[in-house]
Formats: sequence, C-alpha cells, structure tokens
Amino acid sequence: MDKNLLHNIALTLVSDIGPVLAKLLISYCGSAEAVFSASKKELSKIPQVGLKTINKITNNAEAFAKAEAQIKYLDKIGGKAETFHSEDYPQRLKHFDSSPLVLYYRGEMNLNHPRTVAIIGTRKPTDQGRINCEKLVQGLQLYGVQIISGLAYGIDTCAHTEAVKLGIETIGVMGHGLDRLYPPSNKKLAAQMLDKGGVLTEFPTETNPDRENFPMRNRIIASMSDVIIVVESKKRGGSIITAEFANSYNKDVFAIPGRLNDEVSEGCNRLIKQHKANLLESADDVGYIMRWDEIDKDRVVQKALFIDYTPEEQKVIDVLKEAQQITVDALNYQLKMAPSALASMLLNLEFKGAIRSLPGKKYILS
Repeated sequence: MDKNLLHNIALTLVSDIGPVLAKLLISYCGSAEAVFSASKKELSKIPQVGLKTINKITNNAEAFAKAEAQIKYLDKIGGKAETFHSEDYPQRLKHFDSSPLVLYYRGEMNLNHPRTVAIIGTRKPTDQGRINCEKLVQGLQLYGVQIISGLAYGIDTCAHTEAVKLGIETIGVMGHGLDRLYPPSNKKLAAQMLDKGGVLTEFPTETNPDRENFPMRNRIIASMSDVIIVVESKKRGGSIITAEFANSYNKDVFAIPGRLNDEVSEGCNRLIKQHKANLLESADDVGYIMRWDEIDKDRVVQKALFIDYTPEEQKVIDVLKEAQQITVDALNYQLKMAPSALASMLLNLEFKGAIRSLPGKKYILS
C-alpha cells in the first residue's frame, strides 16, 4: 500500500482539518507522514494548531483505518487518487488555498488538459436551453476541449451526454463519494464517460450528496476550467455560485442571454448586465475571446513550415483551411479523386498529425 497516499488520505479524515490547515501542517512538517510522526510539542509550534487539533492528530487510529479502506475500495473499482504534491494533480487547482489535499477519480482523464470548458446551468432547462447546450458542445469540439460539469440533472446531463456522443473527453465533478451516484438516473451516463473522461470528487466513500457539499464541488468545477459557460439559470442557484467562484478566480465566464422576464434566464442576463460574464451566441465567441482561433491558425502555419506535403496533400490542407470542417464526400467532390486514393491520403495526413477525423466522416486541421 502506498504509504504517502495513506498518510495524505488519513490527514484529510482527521476531523476539523480542512484543505488549508492540512497543507499548512505539511508545509511545516515536510510531509503528511511527518505530521503524524511529530510530537505534541512540535505540533504546538505551528500557527493555528491548538490542543484540540493536536489530540485528534495523535489519536489517529480511526483516520488510518478509514484511509486504508479508501485505498482498498479504489483498488477494487479501478479508481485512482492524486495528492496535492503529485505531478498529475490538476495544476489549475494548485493556485487556490482551498484546493483539496486529495482527489479521487475514476476513468481515463487528463487532469491537466490543455483546454478545459465548464458548461453549467439549470436542472430544469427549456427545450431551447437543451438545443443551445448541444450546439455549444458541437462547436467546442473544433477547439479540442475537455468538457467539465457536475453530472446534475438538466444542463449538466445535456453537456456530458453530447460530449460522450461526439467522443469529447468529459469530467463529472461530484459532491459525494465514488461509491454512490447522484442523481441515480445518470448511472449509465457516468459509466459511458469512463472511457474518455470520468468522474472526480474530493469526498471519500460513504459521503452522501448533502446540500453543503455542492458549493465545494462548484469551486472545483470553476478552478479546473479555463472557461465557464452558463446556459440557463435562475437568479440564484449552483450555476450562479460557480460563476461567482470563477469571477473571483479571474476565469473567463460566458452566459447565453435569454428573453426579458424569463425566469430561467434571469441569472444569465444578470451576469451579463453586471459585467460578470461575456455574452455568448455560439462557440465561436469562446474561440475569439480565448484567442484559440488565432493560436490554432498559427499552429497550422507552423506545421506547414516544417512538414513536407505532396501536391495532392497540400490541396487537402488548403481546402480544410478554407472550410475549417468538411466531410469525405465534399472533399471527394472538390478534389475529384478516387475514393480509395482519397482515403489513403487522409490516413497519411492523420499519421503526419496534419488533420483529425471527427464522427460522421468529417475532418478538420489538427
């Protein structure tokens, strides 16, 4: 059993020790193991550490028993855990004092994906809200993003579902342990997400989806995302809390506007009115504000400078530069090539890293 992980988990399970105090203890002692090895006298010299906390650290049998149970459960389900000091811990999270000491997750995910977008909103969206959410995910696919949300009813479910459908990596951040799922209706969806993405939480097993856990969950969503998009929201609720977190973290927040006096859009309209969110009409607005269009264009130019293409391959590159996204049939029509020759060329361009294939036999520049 990983001793470092065991001690880190045990420290999080000592009552009244939150993320800030846990990291303070480690910074003074050098490691989680050293915290438990320190004498009461040594611990008393650490600021903010009183006798009550010291006694809980030294009487640690229950915390270690639970920590061992956590690790055994992770092994059983093929789950993983990352401590604050591990290389794979989300770098975006490390900048915040309240970042968890340990994160538990299940699936195949990149915790440090180059581009992360949170899509959040009401649990009772309108039909138009669902359509807007689906179109948004489809548009964001072109930017090679990772979609993050909270696996809740409504917009969260819509975002995750569309991401799975399109093969986009997606992470559901939960307000409870890995041994349960809320809402239960998303059990199948969560299972589908494991192949490309998965579920993540700071809460150990046996933690229920209690109301007070969700604001904590929301700060994880906000801090792990480069962009936070609110699709539909009332004046108050989890989406607004997440947007407020994001603003305090200096993140780029977007909101889709709605009709005046439309209850489900009041939160979005207010965020825009108060200059706490950019007005969003399509995924193109995200690409423009984040300068992803400019960055991707420069990347394509750089690739062209260093990779030699045949004249036929260059024609494909030129068509994609113009069209941005195109189907095999449309390419075949424009280039007037034999289907077998075109298929071979497209495969070769994929190997060179020049293009990427999308569902529906479509292609874009890498």
